[in-house]
Order: sequence, then C-alpha cells, then structure tokens
Amino acid sequence: MARDYYGILGVEQGADAAELKRAYRRLARELHPDVNPDPAAQERFAEISTAYEVLTDPEKRRIVDLGGDPLDNGRGGGGGADPFSAFGFGDIMDAFFGGAAGGRGRGPRSRVQPGADALIRMQLTLEECSTGVQRELTVDTAVLCTECGGNGCAPGTSPHTCETCAGRGEIQSVQRSFLGQVVTSRPCPTCHGLGQVIPDPCRQCAGDGRVRSRRSVGVRIPAGVADGMRVRLAGQGEVGAGGGPAGDLYVEVEELPHEVFQREGSDLHVRLPLPMTAAALGATLPLPMLDGSSEEFHLEPGTQGGTLRTLRGKGMPRLRSTGRIDGHGDLVVHVEVTVPTKLDKEQTELLRQLAKLRGEEQPDLAQKNGHGLFGRLFR
Repeated sequence: MARDYYGILGVEQGADAAELKRAYRRLARELHPDVNPDPAAQERFAEISTAYEVLTDPEKRRIVDLGGDPLDNGRGGGGGADPFSAFGFGDIMDAFFGGAAGGRGRGPRSRVQPGADALIRMQLTLEECSTGVQRELTVDTAVLCTECGGNGCAPGTSPHTCETCAGRGEIQSVQRSFLGQVVTSRPCPTCHGLGQVIPDPCRQCAGDGRVRSRRSVGVRIPAGVADGMRVRLAGQGEVGAGGGPAGDLYVEVEELPHEVFQREGSDLHVRLPLPMTAAALGATLPLPMLDGSSEEFHLEPGTQGGTLRTLRGKGMPRLRSTGRIDGHGDLVVHVEVTVPTKLDKEQTELLRQLAKLRGEEQPDLAQKNGHGLFGRLFR
C-alpha cells in the first residue's frame, strides 16, 4: 500500500507549498534531533522529511495523487517486480492517456520558489552561554531585488506567455506504437517549464528576482545554550527565486573551552588543588564562581585527595525546549591534594619530626594487624 505522505505531514491533499512548509517546520521544531534525542522522534523526523521532499517535488507529488508511491522503486506490497518498473509511473500514465487528453498534465511550474535556510556559527564563552547575549550579526544572503520587486523584469515590462508551449510549461509529442497512439510530455525547453519568458530581464538581478547582499541581523541567544545548539530566526534566510518567501536563518552556538570550569550538560566541574597541610588540618577557602563572585568553601580536617563536593544549583541554567529556564545544574568540586616536590632543610626536619611523632618514619604496609593493603601477604 502506498504511504500516506499527506497524513504524515498532517495536511489535506490540496495543500499548497506554503501549507506544506508550515506543517513541516511545526513538526521539525518538535522532532529535530537537536531538540528531541528520543530515537522514536528521530525516526518520525526522517518520515516527515521524506514526506516533505516528496510533496514539494511536482512529479513525485503527481505520482502520490495518482495513488502511487514514488519511493517504492517499482515494488508493490507483495514484493513482486512491477512489470512497468523500466518506466516512470507518470510516463506510463502519459503514454496511455496523454498529458492533455487525460487531464493529468504537469502544467507550468511557478517562477516563485521558497528560499533556502541559511546557517551561521557564533562563538560564545562559557560565561556568555550562562547569561545569554544579544548581538548584531553580519550575514551575506540573497535578498529581494529592489529594482524589479522580485518579478525579474526590467521596470515597465512584464513576462510574456511562452510561444513554444503556449503557457502550458510542457510540450507533447505523438508517436504510434503497437499500443496505438502514444502521447508523451516533457518540460518546455524554451521556458524550462515556467510557461512564461522574460524578454527584458532586470539588469540588477538578471531576471532572478533576488540579489546577494550583506546586512546586519540582531539575535538574542538565551541563557543556558550549549555547544551545537541552534537559534532560529524565521524569515531571515535566503530569499527564493522569483522573489519567493525567505527561508530561515539558524545561528549555531560554538562554545569555547574555559580555563577553569568544565561543562557536562547543565553541571560544572572544577578542580581544587589543596596543599597536604590544608587537607590534614582543614581549611575555609574562597571558591570562585562562574559569574565572577566567590563563596566560602569549607573543608573538614583529614580531607582526602579525590574527594568530590557538590554545590547544588551553582551550575549552568537548564534550558528547556520551550526556551525557558528551569533551575540550574550543580557545581562539582574535585579536591586534589598536592604534595610538595621541593623542601628546604627546616621543612624537611619538621616533617621528619611529624613522622616520628606519628610512628610513620618507615611506612608499615602490613600495619602488623593484618588490616593494611598488603596485610594478608605478611601473615
């Protein structure tokens, strides 16, 4: 059975190009892998992308409207080979019924086409990702031609109906075969399927209806964004051929490494080097925060290297798919006890006295009670 491409996008069979695009974008905002990592959502995103590609292709859509599936490659539900697999389904229909006689002609395609999306990358520091920023970006995209307003014609002129195809956008040829009279259709070589020609093109855009231009666009990056996330600016992308509606502009975040903090999702990690004396005696230290402030950080006497301390709510803002902030992550402190590598004479003597007082002049790996790391080897 042919797939219901209209049902996949949730549109009616007569939906125009604008309705298809709106439906696709609505679903893509919910199912795109950058927004929804669920494997089921990724499969659904692939389905809607395929449906949109099929329905925006005039020939493939015509096959769908005739009850076929342009992606079946000539294989039906039973898995047997299609006897007409050597021909396109549309060519078979044209051969038996003819483009005009059967009422299934492609007709002229519109000169006005929707524009493509554009992508620009923006580098942000960890601090900027935490607070959000607002910037002016310089983008180079196709914009509407101001000379002709997008119609591609020189001022005071207009398109003419193509004389080769009489405005149909296609030409037909008739041949005789064992099947009888066969009528085939192909795009008009003069107007390229548009049904119209521009005798006097606009000098500024050469008849395309758009020109390249550099312009400034304001963008607001919300707090909590992470590396690889994208912010969408609707209608700020490439203007389509013939002055068609502009696509969207996506700003992709490139997060720069931080010299102190490491980020994992909404959590931050920081390494705290601690002298062995402070680890033994305990200490209260000013711990720097990402926003430039500091907080008192208390360490108990006897703190061991490798200790992890978690400060709740001191990490990055949690950004939801709706663009709203839902709390903050944590700050995880990794305590690293440092041992001095160089001691002067007085420091060495003091440490020897401490070792003597603690009975640690010669480390006892067995600890004589059998409870040491190597205790069982010395029994």
